[in-house]
Amino acid sequence: MLDADTLENAAIWRPGAPDGLGDVHMGRITARIPAMAGAFVTLVDAEGFLPDSAGGAGLSEGMPVGVTITRTAQGGKGPRLARATVSADGPIRLIARGPTPLDRLATAYSQADIQVDDLALFARLRPTYPNRVAKVAAAFDDALETRFESLASPRAELPGGLVATITPTPALVAIDIDGGASTAERGGKQSVQFAANRAALPALAREIRLRNLSGAILIDLAGVSVKRRAGLGPDLSAALANDPARPRMLGFTALGLAEILRPRTGPPLHELLAGPHAAGLSALRQAARQPLLRLRLRAAPAVIACLRRDAEALADLARRVTYPLMLQEDANLAISAWMIEDAS
Repeated sequence: MLDADTLENAAIWRPGAPDGLGDVHMGRITARIPAMAGAFVTLVDAEGFLPDSAGGAGLSEGMPVGVTITRTAQGGKGPRLARATVSADGPIRLIARGPTPLDRLATAYSQADIQVDDLALFARLRPTYPNRVAKVAAAFDDALETRFESLASPRAELPGGLVATITPTPALVAIDIDGGASTAERGGKQSVQFAANRAALPALAREIRLRNLSGAILIDLAGVSVKRRAGLGPDLSAALANDPARPRMLGFTALGLAEILRPRTGPPLHELLAGPHAAGLSALRQAARQPLLRLRLRAAPAVIACLRRDAEALADLARRVTYPLMLQEDANLAISAWMIEDAS
């Protein structure tokens, strides 16, 4: 989502590999776990967790149950579920797909126009967004492409020469802000560093939003004493206020780390950009930049398998190039490795 020339929010939509958020399933209770106050539910292609507080209380093993996915699989954990009203029982199955990442952005930014540069995508979106979608020559310019690509890096440059290093872990996301030479050159005065941190907070909140960082987030501010950090709490809360996910600033720990809780829903960007499927889609994008050549994708078996499951991505590439892309598995390559070769 662009506001003037600033990228304010982002999401990746893979039509051939939906993230599952909001999907409605008919599942079956696999096991009740009293210690976890919930039950595991078998779905078509996954196993999710249904808390007692979300409708799992009173259900026993083997029972069919209608559920919706409220949090996608992420961080090595399966999806989180809530009870859904389903008109009939029967076999385990997917009943309805939830909104796409584009739908969620369009809802959050209801006044924003939707610009696409692909005629097939335009035709697909026009019935849903008849007064908002427009066909343009190029939806992404070089600057926007570069900005989006920067989100794959754990390093984020902030105003005033500050740099944030973002480290996701299974338990939380740690963000370390370094003042670097910009504040050191000015003598490292507390007032200067306090002001520099305050000025950088809107950009930091934007990075959190763009990367869809969620769960517990701890921030170590740059060069500000523990006693003075609490004074930045209102500024951080204000910076987070424009986030549709509605994160909460909880305060500061005894060590002076800012605590933020941002709801977990869809997968974070760093997970979407990792693994064989993401690698395969990167390969397709490179092939699309050479539409007149006969090309072969040689890749690890996991990459090829992911692409063959994503029929929409392969079909989209086929519309854009002269010759079909040849797929060749190479078991000698690392799990996400690939290369595009001339096949003429």
